Amino acid sequence: MESPIPGGPRGEQEEQKVLVSEKSWRPCPRARRRLQGCLEGVKRLLFRVGEDWYFLFILGSLMATISFVMDILVFRLYEAHRWLYQELGDILVLKYLSWTMYPVALTTFSTGFSQSITPHSGGSGIPELKTILTGVVLEDYLAIQNFGAKVVGLTCTLMAGSTVFLGKVGPFVHLSAMAAAYLGKMRTVVTKDYENKFKQNEMLVAAQAVGVATVFGAPISGVLFSIEVMSSHFAVRDYWRGFFAATCGAFMFRLLAVFNSEQETIAAIFKSNITIDFPFHLTETFFFVILGVICGVLGCAYLFCQRWLLAAVKHNRLTGKLLATDKPIYTALVVLLLASITFPPGLGQLMASRLSMKEYLISLFDNRTWGALVPNASAFPPPRVEPGALWQEWCHPSATIFGTLAFFLLMKFWMLILATTLPLPAGYFMPIFIYGAAIGRLVGETVALLFPHGLHSEEGLYPIIPVGYALAGAAAFSGSVTHTISTALLVCEATGHLGHLLPVVLAVLVANAITQKHQPSFYDGTIIVKKLPYLPRIRSRHMASYRVVVEEFMERRVVALAKGGGFQEVLVALDASTDAEYPVVESAGSPMLVGTVSRAQLVTFLQSHKHPQAPPGEKLATAGTLGDSCTIEPIMLQLSPWTSLHQAHHLFEMLKLQRIFVTRSGELVGAVSRVELRRAIEELANPK
Repeated sequence: MESPIPGGPRGEQEEQKVLVSEKSWRPCPRARRRLQGCLEGVKRLLFRVGEDWYFLFILGSLMATISFVMDILVFRLYEAHRWLYQELGDILVLKYLSWTMYPVALTTFSTGFSQSITPHSGGSGIPELKTILTGVVLEDYLAIQNFGAKVVGLTCTLMAGSTVFLGKVGPFVHLSAMAAAYLGKMRTVVTKDYENKFKQNEMLVAAQAVGVATVFGAPISGVLFSIEVMSSHFAVRDYWRGFFAATCGAFMFRLLAVFNSEQETIAAIFKSNITIDFPFHLTETFFFVILGVICGVLGCAYLFCQRWLLAAVKHNRLTGKLLATDKPIYTALVVLLLASITFPPGLGQLMASRLSMKEYLISLFDNRTWGALVPNASAFPPPRVEPGALWQEWCHPSATIFGTLAFFLLMKFWMLILATTLPLPAGYFMPIFIYGAAIGRLVGETVALLFPHGLHSEEGLYPIIPVGYALAGAAAFSGSVTHTISTALLVCEATGHLGHLLPVVLAVLVANAITQKHQPSFYDGTIIVKKLPYLPRIRSRHMASYRVVVEEFMERRVVALAKGGGFQEVLVALDASTDAEYPVVESAGSPMLVGTVSRAQLVTFLQSHKHPQAPPGEKLATAGTLGDSCTIEPIMLQLSPWTSLHQAHHLFEMLKLQRIFVTRSGELVGAVSRVELRRAIEELANPK
């Protein structure tokens, strides 16, 4: 394309545009300069303590507001569905249609809408976020259009209620990360600072804690849970950022409840009424250990079946085709099956299916012993769900409390696993939290049945408190599935009860000891099934990882450039590989590693030189070598051929590396990337 001639008509137009833009009239220049000076002074004054505080406060407050508004919308529409179901009277067909079509329509819309915006909005988002925090670039998962798709889709999913039995913890961690990424970009604009990857990572680390804190109103356990789930290595300097943002989010979330007249003051989200001075007998420690064993075994079974079903659905001809081309149809079929099973006049009456997700927890955390209340209860549950008598939903004339709880656990085990295959925005922590509370409630009611008068002590008899077992079960099962210990503190923060903290921690430790030895966590298992670029862990029993050295699995054919290389050498190197950076050696005869040069700089180097076969006059040829024209970055870290696999894995995880060069006496002999490291770990875990 020809450039405009200075004296020609196009050149005159360009000059006129420049003159107009330079001499355009702007009113009140003195006032504008004063205002601009005042704004700069205010910015310097505010940012004197650090700009991170303001952006973290905005992040916590924003996510708390979104979470609270979402809860209100979900509650109102769920109550509307419940009212419609009750107003239909005894017309069984209409009641069935209203019960099933409502969640089917919402979940189908959730899948179709979110998938039409971006295919990365399904699921919880935590596995992908874990991968991002290890240094892998997955920009689509933090795009701003993904934020809107996930908010709308998640709201519709939650409106379906306990029929699909899904929550919002995971998606809110993902939403917080997307908001943090966007606020990080705003921060660079406001502070006029360059885009720093370390600052981006710090904002993402803080966002992890905000997601949990704005769902449970639990800032302390939110920070600890995010560290355990998301980070293989955690920098202590990021601790205050996560804690401050999580505290702002949790405080705002509970403050909005007070402003909305839901509560009189800031309190726990699942406030319990346990006011006893003697919460548990020392002998009960044995039963809490048994509860931990049960949760650990069931956690192993759940993780194995869930991972197997995810792979089976993906590779099955029918379901694989639906998930590839017709995701809303797959969602509609699965939700129709789940809704039909939970239909209250049918099997749903044995699973307390009329309760919402929050009401499930409130009923299971009831301070009373259900076995003692059943003889005084009516033969049938009330026609309406009464807030003060939620436990009666677990009563049925043809089954005992133990029967309904056991049937709930049996059915929800495979129904929850099936629901995890749905391609819609949803969280999976709250369902396993409720499932664990049901396990604990069943064990607690059984212990209360075995000891109806309580346990003996020096001061008398002390009754069995089943709600303590429900707290321990919720923490132990959810902790075993996610491989976390902070769930013990989470149940205490969410309920405001600390009396059972020690037995709860004991049950969580026992459950984790069983599950971590036999199964990967829920999120790691999803990473394995989705084949995300995430480094697998080296289990402690694989002591051979210390005997395997880098020389055995490194890539030996590394495309390197000589410091004195010219146009032709650079062109050959770019054609030979697509690496993001290339090692630079002293010369072709001396492979002494000097540093690295990025691919972008090499492309710029080629563009500034004339190709030997280019037509004359197209571009002037310039002389120069790679060392003269490109900035060679020094090597900060390199491996020895005798470095062990265990040490290399530790460096990749801690420093979030993508590739390390291997040198022997300073000479380049190979390179190790995540691909070679993952292959070596897999061969170590599965020897031939």
